[in-house]
Formats: sequence, structure tokens, C-alpha cells
Amino acid sequence: MSSVEAPLVGVAGASSTTGIAAWLTTTHHRQIGRMTIVASSVWLLVAVALGALVSFERIADASLVFTEMASTQMVVLARMLTVFGVLAPMLLGVAIATVPSQIGAREMALPRLALLGMYLWLFGTVTLTAAVFNNGVPGGDAAMIDLHVLALGTLIAGLLAGWVSVLTTVATSRRAGLTLANASLLSWSGLVAAFAALITLPVLLGTVIYVAVDHRYGQLAFGGSKDIMDWLGWGSTQPQTFIYSIVAFGVLAQLAPAPTRRSPMMKGAMLVGIGLIASAAVGTVSQTAHVFVWDGSLVDKLKSFVPFALYNGLPLLGALVVIALSLLALKGSNPKQLVPFVPAFLGVGMVLTGMLGNAVQHIESAGLLGTTFEEGARVYMVYGAALTAWGAVAYFGPAWTARTMKSSAILGVSALGFLGTVLAGLPMYIAGFAGQPANEVSSFNYSGPSTAFNAISTAGHAVMLLAVVGGIALALKSFSTGPQTGTNPWGAEDQ
Repeated sequence: MSSVEAPLVGVAGASSTTGIAAWLTTTHHRQIGRMTIVASSVWLLVAVALGALVSFERIADASLVFTEMASTQMVVLARMLTVFGVLAPMLLGVAIATVPSQIGAREMALPRLALLGMYLWLFGTVTLTAAVFNNGVPGGDAAMIDLHVLALGTLIAGLLAGWVSVLTTVATSRRAGLTLANASLLSWSGLVAAFAALITLPVLLGTVIYVAVDHRYGQLAFGGSKDIMDWLGWGSTQPQTFIYSIVAFGVLAQLAPAPTRRSPMMKGAMLVGIGLIASAAVGTVSQTAHVFVWDGSLVDKLKSFVPFALYNGLPLLGALVVIALSLLALKGSNPKQLVPFVPAFLGVGMVLTGMLGNAVQHIESAGLLGTTFEEGARVYMVYGAALTAWGAVAYFGPAWTARTMKSSAILGVSALGFLGTVLAGLPMYIAGFAGQPANEVSSFNYSGPSTAFNAISTAGHAVMLLAVVGGIALALKSFSTGPQTGTNPWGAEDQ
């Protein structure tokens, strides 16, 4: 190397190092949001792969790949990562990246808190994964279970920090004259999701603390390590997952009328619909499954139906309102400008399927509690939300990078994601009606054809894995080296 080249290499290396450091310590909301989306996309890859392995193990009575203990670890980790590694942070990342710009804020409120929250969440998920892989599952190694619970508390604290920043931004940093009623529907959904998260996640965090202290110093109040998920499981299942998915409905409502440059149709009803979804928060914090029981007198039926309808039915009604009005808002749109709407609509449709499944599951006479039906609902919720986030990335990505993705590629990934979600989730619904037990991978007996159901579900996870890999590769290539098309190729406002 010549004496002239050496300093240039040093300067380039320093510039590269400085650029990485700037990203890692950024206080810009778009960069924080994008880092959260990217990290949760990596966890989506892991979670989908785990889902495929779990379904594959269920094909035969005997274990095909893992030991019984390893299979239990895969089931626990797949559940935790799909919800806390993907669903909750990915849509939070969408909110952080987009909401401040939409309300005219110069910058995000409490940006360092949002950045800290992202790192706490990421550290928590990595630690949780390590704990589970080292037998930190109910009934496993005591020290690793302690680490598991500590990691769960850490990632919850990180999510709370992010939502506090979103809530503070919408409440205090709107441009002059912009009221909450006139803010974009995506901003409104971020506000509602933040309120709901701040109602429910502290309760979950408090439960984590109680369980951690009890497990470490006596195991007297919460039944020991085998019963930990009985106390913490509500945070990673329905209807708590409704809270994590609220932003998905805001994305759909935002994308529907955007190309027409019209105001959202019946915006007041849209606001109410998004708010109704958040009503699930009141039911989840009670940590009680509100099941509708038909037995008994009319008064007994009403006593079980009212909380069932409030906490399982009202969110479903709100989702239907948002979807219906979003479809009505499409009138007069140019089909070429609706490309990002397609994955958003398909994804929210899958989320709605999960919400409907939750309502059916909580009807006692259906006999679905304790079966794989709950897993199917969670698959629909998580994969559907990820598909909606893909629509948000396709729509807002040009505003972040001044580059866009090919419409055909966006639709291709969307089709794969939709097909994978249906194939992965629907067989678990059917197997649930047939009585396939939840959280068991091998050596279970029930009346249904386990080989067929689980083989189809395995194929669905595999298709979804292809969609995720394709989507990540497409986004990285298009937004880094793709052709520059401007910040608003969709011809829409509020980007």
C-alpha cells in the first residue's frame, strides 16, 4: 500500500465507524423505528423457523428431530418470540418511525427513552432466547427460569419505554392547530395502542416481579416453576395480542384513502372502531379467561355472556368497523397506487381471523380451550400483523430512503405471506376442533389425522419463511441500491 492510499483508507474506516456509531446512538425517530422493524424482522425469521420445526415434530407420534425436553423448549420459545419478538415490537417500530412526521413534530418526544427502550427490548429477547435454550422453561433448570423471567421483565420495560415516547409525542408535540380528532388515523391508533399498552404491560411487569421473587425465594405463592406460565401466559396470548395489533388497523385506515387525497370516510366511526379494539385491555388485566357458559339459568348465561361480549366481542366489532370503512374509502382509487394497501388489507384480514378465533375459543361448549386452536389464533395474529407491517414499509419506505420497491415484488411477497399464514394457521384451527392438545409435540393421541394437519401447517410455516426471507432481501436491496423514485411515489399525503 502506498503512502498516499493509507490515510484514505483510515479516513474511510473512521467514516464507516462514525456512521455506525451515529445509527446506534441516534435520536431520530425514523432511524429508531427502522432499527426496531429490522430487529423484529430477524426475530420473525427465527420464530417462523421454530414454528415449522414444532409442526414438523407433531407429524409423527415419536420425536423426529428433538428430544422431549428440546421440543418443550421450542414450543415455549416459539410462543414468546412470535409475540414479544415480533408482534409487539414490529408495530411499535412502525409507530415510532411514522407518527411524529404525521403530526408535524420536529422530533420525537423523549427520543433517548425510545432508543433505550429498543435496546432493553433487544437485550431482553436475546437473553430470553438464551435462557430457554438452556432449559429455562417451566419445570426446567431453576437458575435459567430465573433468567427467563428477568429477561421477560426487561423486554417488557423496553416496550413500555417505546410506548411512553409515542404517547408523549402525540399528546404534546402536534403542530399548532392540529387536534387529536384531525390527526391521521395512524397517529390515533398509535395513541390508543400506547394507552392500552400502558394499562396492561405494567400489570404484566408487576406479575413478572412477583413471580420472580417467589420463584427465587421459596416458590410458595405461585406454585413453583411448572405453574409460571399459568400466571404469565395471558401476556402472550389472546386477547392481549389485540393490544399489540392496534397499529395494524391504523395502517390499514391510513392507506385506504391516501391515494385519493380524500379525508377518511366517516372518520369519527373509524376513531371509535380503533378505540373499541383497545377495550380488550380491561379484560386482559383481570388475568381471567372470560368464557361464555351456556349451562344454568338465564341469569347465569347473562353473567357469563356480558364479560365475554365486552372483552372478546367489542374488539372484534371495532375491527370490523375499521375494515369495512377502509374498503368503502377505496372508491375512485388508482389500482397502481393501491399496491401497499394489498398486504395491509390481507394482513388485517388475518388478524381479524385470529380475533374471531379467540371469540370462538372462549365459548365453553366448543371445547377448544387447551387445544392447538389458540396456537392457530396466535399464528393468524402475528403473521397477519407482520404482513400489515410489510404494507407499511412498502408505503412509507420511499419517504425514509427516496427509493421504492417494485410493485410486482411487493405483491409477490404479500401473496406468499398470505398463503403461508393460511396454511400455517387453519390446520391448527381444525386440529383444535379435533382435540389436538396444545403445547405437546409428540406422544399425544386424539381423534384427528395428526399427520395431515401438522404436515400442512409445516408447509405453511415454510412458505411464510420464504416470504420473510424474500421481503427482507427485497427491502434491503431496494432501499439501499434501488432506483431513486422520490419520497412519494404513491401520490399520497401524510407520508
